[in-house]
Amino acid sequence: MRSVREVNPRVRGIRAPTSLQSVAARITEEIRQGAKKPFKKVIDISAGDPHHAGMAPISFVRQVLAVCLYPELLKEQSLPLDVRQRAQKLLGACGGSVGSYSTTSRGIPHIQQIIAEFIMRRDGGVTSHPENIIISSGCQKSLSLVLHLMSSGEGETQTGVLTPMPCPHTLPMLLDMSGVTLVPYQLMEDQGWALDLDELHQALKKAKGHCKPRAIYISNPGNPTGHVQDKKTIQEVIHFAATEGLILLAEEVYQDSVYGQDKEFISYKKVLFEMEKKYSQTVELISFHSISTACMGECGLRGGYMEAINLDPAVNEYFRNMQSTSSPPVLPQLCLETMVNPPSPGDPSYETYTKEILHIQTTLAKNAQRACELLNDLPGMSCQPAMAGVFLYARLHLPPKMREEAKALGMEADVFYCQMLLEEEGLCLGVGCENGQEDQNYHIRLCVLAPPATLEEVLACLRSFHLRLLDRFSLQKSQGHTLKIARQDLHLQWQ
Repeated sequence: MRSVREVNPRVRGIRAPTSLQSVAARITEEIRQGAKKPFKKVIDISAGDPHHAGMAPISFVRQVLAVCLYPELLKEQSLPLDVRQRAQKLLGACGGSVGSYSTTSRGIPHIQQIIAEFIMRRDGGVTSHPENIIISSGCQKSLSLVLHLMSSGEGETQTGVLTPMPCPHTLPMLLDMSGVTLVPYQLMEDQGWALDLDELHQALKKAKGHCKPRAIYISNPGNPTGHVQDKKTIQEVIHFAATEGLILLAEEVYQDSVYGQDKEFISYKKVLFEMEKKYSQTVELISFHSISTACMGECGLRGGYMEAINLDPAVNEYFRNMQSTSSPPVLPQLCLETMVNPPSPGDPSYETYTKEILHIQTTLAKNAQRACELLNDLPGMSCQPAMAGVFLYARLHLPPKMREEAKALGMEADVFYCQMLLEEEGLCLGVGCENGQEDQNYHIRLCVLAPPATLEEVLACLRSFHLRLLDRFSLQKSQGHTLKIARQDLHLQWQ
């Protein structure tokens, strides 16, 4: 992939999100073997994985999957009737056993139909065709299929994708692996990470001579920013894509987790189909959804789907052929069905399901507000309030001396900060250089969908470390003290 700096020199290089995870794994193993640490365990809230953070799964989902895995439970009267009925129906749709291959390369037809019905309900009756639904083992798998199709050329003719900065932390690596150039456009931090149309035009202009942009990637609600786009912004983006001949790639995974006041999720498809025919019938749109959402949180099952709108029939045929060599796994498809087709009023599981969903949404909203307030109270840190999603993305205003120390170690300053936090407090956060931002704008990423007690522990550790760190570097600057950190050890751990 052509260097990001070649396309936009403001953006720092983006590293693969592996090194801090390996340090966390090493520390966990040391604790297991009896090493003395100032903490009992590593708390990892770097990724949007609610279950790993301690949130409970939804009972209805797990009960249905349990019966599908072990059909003898169909006789278990203690399970709600609608659970057993749903499992029996799903077993019939998948050939009687979750161990069977998926019936088609695009997914189980019954579940494609259920997903299409969900989309129509969500978008106020806008038509959705099951044959446009392609199920796969997660959004990244779906996106990789699309990128593989678009990837072509070298140098000035190599495919480029306009990509938000900050972006989902796995996206740069996926673009690189697909042989596609990342063309960055900066989101507006001082406007709550809003998308600015001028930035899109500037990004397109700077890409000339470096690559050939063919698509624009949108994350709405924003990952990791939590920003929710309004209808006007979506219309502007669609108009931009139409004018420039770009495919719209809309990642809408966190559509179930909007909690910002007076904010609502509106899908790109809904807005597109409300526009004139010259847009609604021509703009190519591929939208992505997943069971790795805030409310479902079934990240480990790796299930998702994409809906392809206004694509050439030959492209649909390509997707069918690509999928035919490896049909999507069955269990995640069953989980997808429970996500888009939850219990209805009057069903035995409805009350419990509703309470559990409300608990997750309430916990997320309160946690996001609590964490944002604390982060903004800390000197040397600022955080835009999130409107949706599971992350807060806070900016670090680090002392010059600390940035110099990081540079001497060959690290980005946010990586240096997070590695010390991990070593001293056992707290693993995401680093902003994984998500991308302008030079010297350092950020940390933390998942706030966790049990409130866990979040309070996280915030207490982060506050204590942050204030201690500022004091340490302040003393170093005023008194010339040497920072008591094993530089060589840190350097070797990062390498």
